[in-house]
Amino acid sequence: MTGPKAPKDPTAKGSSFYICRQKEVAGNPQPDGKGVQFIYLNDVRLITFAQMVGNVTDETMLENLKTAEGFMNMVAGIGVTVDAQDRSKTIDYVFQMYGKTDPNNSGTLLRVPCVPDGMEQIIWFDDYKWSEDDDLPGQMRFEFQTPGSFATVDVKLYLREGYTAPEQEECNAIDETSADYRAMIQRSFMDSGNNYRLKKVIDKAKAGEDVTIAFIGGSITQGAGAIPINTKCYAYRTWEKFKQTFGCGDNVHFVKAGVGGTPSELGMIRFERDVLKDGKVLPDLVVIEYAVNDEGDETKGRCYECLVRKALGLSEHTAVLLLFAVFANDWNLQDRLGLIGKRYELPMVSTLDAVVPQFYQKPGEGRVLIKSQFFYDSYHPSNVGHDIMSDCIIHMLKETDKQEYDEKYIWKDRAPVFGTDFTEVKLLDRQSNTDKAIDLNPGSFCETDEDLQYVEMDTDFSATPQFPFNWQHRQGSEPFSMKIKCKALLLVSKDSGNVNSAKVKVCVDGKEVLIADPREVGWTHCNPQILFSEAESKERLIELSVLPGDEDKLFTILGFGFVE
Repeated sequence: MTGPKAPKDPTAKGSSFYICRQKEVAGNPQPDGKGVQFIYLNDVRLITFAQMVGNVTDETMLENLKTAEGFMNMVAGIGVTVDAQDRSKTIDYVFQMYGKTDPNNSGTLLRVPCVPDGMEQIIWFDDYKWSEDDDLPGQMRFEFQTPGSFATVDVKLYLREGYTAPEQEECNAIDETSADYRAMIQRSFMDSGNNYRLKKVIDKAKAGEDVTIAFIGGSITQGAGAIPINTKCYAYRTWEKFKQTFGCGDNVHFVKAGVGGTPSELGMIRFERDVLKDGKVLPDLVVIEYAVNDEGDETKGRCYECLVRKALGLSEHTAVLLLFAVFANDWNLQDRLGLIGKRYELPMVSTLDAVVPQFYQKPGEGRVLIKSQFFYDSYHPSNVGHDIMSDCIIHMLKETDKQEYDEKYIWKDRAPVFGTDFTEVKLLDRQSNTDKAIDLNPGSFCETDEDLQYVEMDTDFSATPQFPFNWQHRQGSEPFSMKIKCKALLLVSKDSGNVNSAKVKVCVDGKEVLIADPREVGWTHCNPQILFSEAESKERLIELSVLPGDEDKLFTILGFGFVE
């Protein structure tokens, strides 16, 4: 037996910092059959990773992460460590620069197969040819041969000479039995509100009667950051803990209706479809989570209030709980949305109040965990974060269970905080409420788009296309037109990063009210926009037409929200 040949001298690694550390990833099923975990780096995400995980505070270094040029000047390579139970199948690590011409296609893409054995593999940038069209660090992803597979990964940036990374902060184990942990959870109890309906739900579950808990919100409710997304998200964990605490066997049922990147403005339109399942489900408890999504709500509170009123109006027994999540920059909208909770005397739970204060305490002086343990990325909790969110909700429910009953809950005579004009909004698409559209002519918007936003609903690990009954324009210039009698109307269209996207002029009764541009946001998701809201209901003519020069480009009308 001969020994191995002498290896090359090791390359000097230099200073480095983590952007992912012991991060759990999963091969989430994709429409093309792959299993992929996306980790986005654009916007402020990479900077937040550097601050939160890598402990970087140097402003020059953080500024370099914003552009491809700055990134390449500072970073010499990426160290990737992948560890999985099945080490027989490689997992591809992909690093992608977004391009200036076409963000999704014109930038450099590096793909490196990794053996998931826990050994670090370093990708030295000078070994590769980079595109002159590179604009900014866009995303990383881990591509699995088999959907549903899992791994734990570290990703580290190695710096060029002249740059020095700070000392990396240690992640201590989280003691859920400690007094500090209990104090953290207790801080989340923002307001108990009128407990009458919530106690009724708890007592109903204890008595063995069927109880349904529904969750509606954005990407955090969808489960983003949880691995796996369907069973480690805060919604599922809350349902599990509610069953264990208050349920009897299988009498507690579950609905999860989170859609990433969308505000309550869309939530109120899809409420009947996704929460009520078009009349098949009447939830006993509705948890509403939009505290980090509603900055994009055009009405700055009215749509959220209308969603709350829609849920409260389901029956005299339906309880509503407001949950306020938090971003890694310590921000949410609970000061605005909490006014609605106060007005309607609703129970409110604040993740911000729970975790943010202890982030700035020292170990042994109140700190339970650091940000890189709570957050998966800039916006979403990790498994630990999702579990803490569920503990906060369960704490609220346990405390409510101990209380005496408040007087019977009455809410309809309360003056609104922001407004009620969208409370009765309904969805109109190719399948729902088609009788409300008069003389509908799709014109050149006659195709059906299948390249849609996909979302894991309820307990599913596989994803469901959103608004599949749509009208898509691919070519031509004939406008979409319909008449509809209503007092308020919203357009739901598809945003996209596709450079072949059309801009569309929207007219109401011949007057231009909106130019819809799918590329303003730059990724595939559902975008609601108000066309009008007035006191009087009357018949109106709605027309959508592609702008000159865009006749051979794509635009998708996902549907409309209307108030009769």
